[in-house]
Amino acid sequence: MDQVVEILKDRNLQFPRLLLNNYKKLKITDQELIMIICLINSKSLTYNPKDLSNELGIKLNEVLEIINNLSEKGIISIDIVKDHNVRSEVINLDLLYEKLVFTIMKTENNTSKESNNMYDIFEKELGRGLTPMEFEILNGWLELEYSEEIIICALKEAIYNGATNFRYIDRILYEWNKKGIKTKEDVEKDKKEFKKAKSNKVELFDYDWLNEK
Repeated sequence: MDQVVEILKDRNLQFPRLLLNNYKKLKITDQELIMIICLINSKSLTYNPKDLSNELGIKLNEVLEIINNLSEKGIISIDIVKDHNVRSEVINLDLLYEKLVFTIMKTENNTSKESNNMYDIFEKELGRGLTPMEFEILNGWLELEYSEEIIICALKEAIYNGATNFRYIDRILYEWNKKGIKTKEDVEKDKKEFKKAKSNKVELFDYDWLNEK
């Protein structure tokens, strides 16, 4: 990384901030990053290893190795172009930009998934993708101010009782709301109170009092 900084200080180079922030995610080394920055700032992308060697002050064999590594990683490609019947090799950076876009989209998608974790949990617990109607029902529950936590608790309660349909889950939420159950702790407390009340019931036996001896 120090080498990158020195080159940036030495020359008036421009580089995409997205590249600097994400190059490690693309498994690009510091030396390869220097090469990419040089290519981005080059007036011509015609593949000329000797010019790159002089520009960066590194040996020709090192240039060839870096270019080869970037090509194998799918970061750049070397295309053959024909101009006025003259063929030449040109370095194409499209793959780099595509990978940057994909990395950014993936990061944003993961962030979105974290914030919408409830949907992932439903799909995982149900073992299938959600239908558009089910998405609407989930959003409807949120609009009714049911928390994601209590919705997930209702889902797990339904599965525990052998039911996976949304009408059953909706009924659980309705009954809990009537009882003032708003959190996971409330659910656990209600279950404990139910078990306690059940165990304290006096069990009546079928006893023939008239024929008692």
